[in-house]
Amino acid sequence: MFFSPNDWQSVTARLSLALVVGFAIGINRQRTGRPAGLRTFMIVSLGSALFVMLPLQNEIADQLADATASSEVARSTALNAMARVAQGVATGVGFLGGGVILQQRHPSLDRTEVKGLTTAAAIWLAGGLGAAAGCGLWQLSVIGTLMTLFVLGGVKKLKQFEWRNWLE
Repeated sequence: MFFSPNDWQSVTARLSLALVVGFAIGINRQRTGRPAGLRTFMIVSLGSALFVMLPLQNEIADQLADATASSEVARSTALNAMARVAQGVATGVGFLGGGVILQQRHPSLDRTEVKGLTTAAAIWLAGGLGAAAGCGLWQLSVIGTLMTLFVLGGVKKLKQFEWRNWLE
């Protein structure tokens, strides 16, 4: 479960798996015309992986434990403290992101449209990337940022692809 922040393969594999999970769910939602689609689910999944990976860094847990004592109890306490910090950041940033979601009624089209979900998810993900950078986990932050830019830029083109024809 724990890993070194210098372990590029582990960081890349975990974040890639998060993207794949978000992609699979996002395709399903996109196909049925739901307001949260492919990019939104990919970003939320990637952000979740980042927030969870923060306290799992071996070096951070060891440094926090060494600052208090070199026992397993101290290491566990340090991990719990780190997890609470990440949880607080995720909650606070998620609240800020919620402010950009708008619901618009189109009387002429007789439907309601939700706007800003991807932006809200990107704000939340940026919080995870910032938390990773703040912990000195530059590899996690760099890989996560590159994946985010791929989702926001490259996946937008996939969104236009006719998935119904491809999946049938």
